[in-house]
Formats: sequence, structure tokens, C-alpha cells
Amino acid sequence: MTAQPEVTVVVACYNAMPYLTACLDSLVGQSICRQRLGALQVVAVDDGSTDGSGAELRRYEEQHPELFTVLSQPNSGGPAAPGNKALAKARGRFLFFLGADDWLGEEALERLVALADRAESDVVLGKMVGVGGRQVPQGIFEQTRERISFTDSALAWALSDTKLFRRELVERHGLRKREDLPAYSDQPFTLEACLRSRRISVLADYDCYYAVLRRDHGNVTVRSRHEDRLRGVAAMLEVAERLADPGPELAALRGRAFSWEIPRLLQTEFLTLAEPAQRRLCAGVARLIERHCPPPEFEKLAVRDRLRLDLARRGRVAALRRLIRYQAAYWESALPRTTGETSAPAPGPPELTLTVQLWRGLVPAQLRRRLRRTPAWRGMVERAYAKWGER
Repeated sequence: MTAQPEVTVVVACYNAMPYLTACLDSLVGQSICRQRLGALQVVAVDDGSTDGSGAELRRYEEQHPELFTVLSQPNSGGPAAPGNKALAKARGRFLFFLGADDWLGEEALERLVALADRAESDVVLGKMVGVGGRQVPQGIFEQTRERISFTDSALAWALSDTKLFRRELVERHGLRKREDLPAYSDQPFTLEACLRSRRISVLADYDCYYAVLRRDHGNVTVRSRHEDRLRGVAAMLEVAERLADPGPELAALRGRAFSWEIPRLLQTEFLTLAEPAQRRLCAGVARLIERHCPPPEFEKLAVRDRLRLDLARRGRVAALRRLIRYQAAYWESALPRTTGETSAPAPGPPELTLTVQLWRGLVPAQLRRRLRRTPAWRGMVERAYAKWGER
């Protein structure tokens, strides 16, 4: 009988050429393959590619039949379905999800498996670096640690599925990606795996994962609908409420959603939506705040985010549009015209914009950060924002 692979790498592919070739080459060259024949299994799923990605996958399967298994999942509607189909074929002790645009360091899988075995971890994060200008947050990768949690690390901000998972954990709890979510389908999966794991580790002293930015930025530009993205965040919060320990752990996960994912839906792109879509989005935000963000945690959010969320919660869509424009005068570039409006967006008084530019040029960043933490300063800024939102 064939020995069990150490790790199964899952690659869901849709129109990933020419980046796919480097991805597959990095798998063929993994050092873990030199340790033992059959130590690595690659299950790649072509999601109906039209750019030659399917043919490239078949070429590698023909050249390395002991390594690659290629499946077809045409027009599945998203990466979750190919990922789930690949899981049905996985035999490795561990699972690793690799983007078809990205590639791995030569020793990545060997080092990740070794750390998982040494620490008896069910989930291991490998250091991720950006390629081609891709920005990758590094807070979680400050140092290698055998045990991390949501309360003592930046784990709440690292919920993509590009990690090593112990397959026994995944199968025991029947973890699968949500195929009904067009956006963020990997986050509920990853979060549940982390919350159910015995231990989570991070490998920070080796560049394991190279996240590639395509020339057209197509693999990082969010193209899904706002309402679909909100559904994905809601699914993540539902997992958090069900499995996270009440207190700091749950607060950390809520904090990620309400200080990052949800406020991003209420930025300048919001102005391009038709008004009915804006109103539906605000209603959805209001439901999430009611269910998952109690007043004490809501009050801890940054002023600029809290004001947008509050206007959305109260259904004050016109005031929210004005506030977004006002904030854009400070932090964002020129805005598009709002769908259905006849007037061009007002960016805010020019003298205020000039004042902010002078402020940033004259006052050191450290002092500006210290001021933002003082109640008096926060109150002044909040009153200014509130005044603009009421216009």
C-alpha cells in the first residue's frame, strides 16, 4: 500500500497564466519531495480556465504523475467549490492551500510540517512575503512561536486559508468552505479550524509563501458586490459567536470585522452604488452591529469608522454619502459621481483640505498619533465629522 503523503497541497485555478507555471515549479522543487517519494501530493482543480491554465496543469500531471492529480470543476462559481472537490481527494496528514498565482519557498512545506509535528499544532502559519508590489501585513510574522492565539498576536488579521492545516482536524469536524459565499469563503473555514485547534503556531524565520501581485492587479482587486462581501463577514462573525471564548478572544474577532472589513464597504466605492443598493447595504450593516457589536465595543472603534457605521445603522444614507465625501477630502483621492445623483460630489471646503495638508507636513507623526489617543482631540474630530454629516 502506498505510504500516506506528509502534506496535500490544494491549488484552485482559474485563468492563472503565466503565473501558474512558477506556482507548479515551486511544488515540484519542494525539499520535502527529496525526503521520501510520495511525501507530497498536489491536487489541482481547474475552474473552467480559458487562458491555457488547464493545459498547463495537464502537462505537469503528465510529467509528474506521482505528484499531481488534476481535476476539472468548470464554471463552479467560485474557488470554494474547487477547494472542496480537492479535499475529497486529499490523503496527506496535512493540508496546504496555495493560490495559483503564488509560489512557495523551496523548504516551506518541510519546515511547516516539522514545526507542526514538534509543537503538536493543528494550524501553522508560514511567513508570507509580497512579490511585484503586493502588500502583505507582517505583524503576525514578528517571530517564530509554537503557540499563538487571537489575544496575543495579530492572528485575527490573518484569516486567509494559505496555511498548513492538520487534515485530521478538518475531517473530524467536517470543515468545508462555504460554497454559497461569493466572497471571503475561506474566512469562516480558517476561523473555525483555528478555534477548534489544539494549538496554532507561526513560522517567521523562513519565507514560506510568495504572494504575487499580477500586473493588472486582478488578483487583489475586490470585484465582488458589496452585499456579497457583507455576507462573507457575517458568516465569519457567526463562527466567532459560536466558537470563540467570550471576552478578549471574541472581542478581537469582532474588532477585525468592525474596524476593517465593514468600514471598507462604506468608503468611496459606496458612492458608485445605486441608492437601493446603498440602502440594502446600510440595513445589512445595521443588523450586524445589532447582533455582534455591543455598545462598549462600538465606542472603542476609531472615530471616522464609528461615524460611518452609526449613519449606516440609522439608515441616514444621504448623510453617509456626505460624510464619505468629507472624509475623502482628508484621506482619499477624487471621487466618482454617485449613481442617481445630479450634482458632482462635494469634497469639502478647500481651506480644510489645505489645513490638513499643512498639519501633516508640520506636525511629527508620533505627536499626531499621541493626540489621536486623547479624549479631547477625539471629541473635537468627532464633532467636526458629525457636523458635516448633518449638512
